[in-house]
Amino acid sequence: MTRTGICAAIVAATATSPCLAGPEWWHEAVFYEVFVRSFADSQTGPLAGDGVGDIRGLIDKLDYLNDGDPGTDDDLGVTALWLMPVFQSPSYHGYDVVDYEKIDDEYGDNAVFAELLDACEDRGIRVIVDMIPNHCSWQHHWFKEARDPASPRHDWFVWEDEPLTGEGAPNHSVWHDEAIGTTGKYYYGFFWHGMPDLDLREPGPTLAMYDAARHWIEMGVDGFRLDAVKHLIEDGVVFENTDETIAWLEKYNTHVHDVGEGVFTVGEVWDTTEQVKRYVPDGLDSAFEFSTCFAIEKGINESDAAHIRAALDEAWVAYAGDQSTFIGNHDMDRLANRLGGDRARMACAATVLLTTPGVPFIYYGEEIGMQGAKPDPDIRTPMQWSDDPATGGFTTGEPWRAVNADVSQVNVAAQETSSDSLLSHYRKLIRLRGEHAALSVGDYESVDTGDERVLAFVRSRQGERLLVVVNISGDAVTGGWGVDAGALGVGPDAQPEEILNTATVTAPGIADQTDWRPLGTLAPRTGYVVRLP
Repeated sequence: MTRTGICAAIVAATATSPCLAGPEWWHEAVFYEVFVRSFADSQTGPLAGDGVGDIRGLIDKLDYLNDGDPGTDDDLGVTALWLMPVFQSPSYHGYDVVDYEKIDDEYGDNAVFAELLDACEDRGIRVIVDMIPNHCSWQHHWFKEARDPASPRHDWFVWEDEPLTGEGAPNHSVWHDEAIGTTGKYYYGFFWHGMPDLDLREPGPTLAMYDAARHWIEMGVDGFRLDAVKHLIEDGVVFENTDETIAWLEKYNTHVHDVGEGVFTVGEVWDTTEQVKRYVPDGLDSAFEFSTCFAIEKGINESDAAHIRAALDEAWVAYAGDQSTFIGNHDMDRLANRLGGDRARMACAATVLLTTPGVPFIYYGEEIGMQGAKPDPDIRTPMQWSDDPATGGFTTGEPWRAVNADVSQVNVAAQETSSDSLLSHYRKLIRLRGEHAALSVGDYESVDTGDERVLAFVRSRQGERLLVVVNISGDAVTGGWGVDAGALGVGPDAQPEEILNTATVTAPGIADQTDWRPLGTLAPRTGYVVRLP
């Protein structure tokens, strides 16, 4: 990623970092994470009504996500999709692949996937797919062949005479004996015996991953979400974040960029910001920022902006906008559950997500407040399109997993025409981000407000400066907070303009220049965006 210059100090900040220059398409995108199995069952064709979501069903619902007409405001407005695993797999989730170049039969085939790419392109939607380089399924012919010690594919996997133990070793069973009868050895599978880890020190599996990437890039995908990348290459009992892992990713990243200009790679490195930043931008174009996700949750639940501010400041220094941000995904209890089912808290989290730096990802159903708590299938339940208690409008058959009990209140149909709904709030925020480059690719500076309930920061880009103020508490905030208008460069006669949420914006008077409150009352869990002169 090209960087240039040093950010102008427009406020008394706690974080400074090189500015983001020459943004790529993904810097300006808003992503939507889709679990195809649970998004929409097709209405026509061979897979219609089988209770399993499929690619044809996703095509049928694209207008909900983005209808391709910038003049309308009744679509969500996302500009990119991340499809959870769609390759051939024996499991419901797809993270154990048996064919890296073939769409799963339950979802369709490669031809209908090509139709999806065309339909997305017509609407200005980019598409990235889940790629799983760490492991394959034990039902993959690679592993079946590898159980023969004489096979050329034996070295594609990690074998030991005895399980490796010692300080730093995983605290769960990762060495498996299912193949001892043919190999006399244990094989390594970090996640499960049905997911044997590939030995990416070897050229064979590495080239296979290169070929898989080429296949989908040439078909037209715009990039990859790389699963579990911190586990790619072990060093003895050290099973994560090894130097060899990052070196492998750097070569892989170079490969995919050589194959397709503008291809985007984003990785799952479930770790601290300090660890994650080691991967970006050389090993990955971007990586998910878990620390920020959990800080937003903690800050809103505790009405303490300090948690969020600290995470945002650290992430800006680490990535300067290259991070991928989110408030929920397919591996954690849904946001609604983590925020106590409170609509205002969910809306507040969305405001923070969509006004702060990084590439935002929205988990399907998050925009309507779907609930779900582990086990995993229950955080990946069918999308709730209608109030039908049996199907939620997801299928004409029996859903592969039961819809949530709250479907009568939490569904798209109930929210799409209400200006006060959570869905409408997401639509508004996504459009605002798209209309103002300062929010998507702008610089970031945190602002001290003197009140732990009030988060404030400035986003700026090419002359536009936006002050974002968010009351993350459940109480209305009137006095007791303020910002330094002088540090912001706002004089007493300036005329700031409010562009998100209805509020009267006042210019700082002479007396309150260092303790300026541009907004009178901050409503509970509400964010405001003020254009500074």
